[in-house]
Amino acid sequence: MTHSESASSSTPGETSAPYGSGPAASSSAPAGRVRLHHLQAAKAEGRHFAMLTAYEQYTAEIFDEAGIEVLLIGDSASNNVFGNETSLPVTVDELLPLCRAVARAAKRSLVLADLPFGSYEASIEQAVTTGVRFLKEGLAHAVKMEGGAYYADTVRAMVQAGIPVMGHIGFTPQSEHALGGYRVQGRGDDAARLVEDALALQEAGAFAVLMEMVPAATAAQVDAALTIPTVGIGAGNVTTGQVLVWQDAMGLRGGRMARFVKQYARIRQDLLEGARTFGEEVRDGSFPGPEHSF
Repeated sequence: MTHSESASSSTPGETSAPYGSGPAASSSAPAGRVRLHHLQAAKAEGRHFAMLTAYEQYTAEIFDEAGIEVLLIGDSASNNVFGNETSLPVTVDELLPLCRAVARAAKRSLVLADLPFGSYEASIEQAVTTGVRFLKEGLAHAVKMEGGAYYADTVRAMVQAGIPVMGHIGFTPQSEHALGGYRVQGRGDDAARLVEDALALQEAGAFAVLMEMVPAATAAQVDAALTIPTVGIGAGNVTTGQVLVWQDAMGLRGGRMARFVKQYARIRQDLLEGARTFGEEVRDGSFPGPEHSF
């Protein structure tokens, strides 16, 4: 089954309930696995879906239970898990165990894996091989790769090989050196290029296109030009889906946040306070108390 599986198809025991926000969506997480045709239905019906990064079992379980439709094992693990300054150093072999952990924990979310820098650029054959590894070894349901029309033939070959692909245009972090750093893309005359990139990816068989750090007006042009879903991060609110890095969205990472980030929890502060209290109680002898002893 390719990325355009019909809305009537489902695995036995699954339901084809509507996914996303809006009048047709339930306030609780619907039963059954989120599939590509559910995301396509959200686009067609003007609904929205949510996407968060996840890199291990417990966050995957929590986000899955919360009803997040798509979990992304992002190459952002490079600087949010492994301590690198950018996404560039992370490898396929480092991401695969994270992907397996998320896939095993998620019961309904669609599991999406990033193809890291250096794992698809050399040739179409390399890209197909890497995509197969993420689906076969990482247990992912789909992959995401950066790049526009230049990679259309690569996307086409991957889709023909049975690998669902989400494109990624606008600011592409793996190209930060070529782009001159973290800079908004698609302003002015460059908006037409983004539309062309998105259309080329759609024609090649991509099931969705993510736009990062793109003016809302440009994102609206791209979204209007496509029949497949769009996902935004720093691209306004016109896209079908929205994604954030979970450590940013839930307040685990400290320091200055990007303009497009909204924090929905204060996990860093809660952990800090908890750790301080634990340390104090250990040092003053109040933990463990009699109630914690056998």
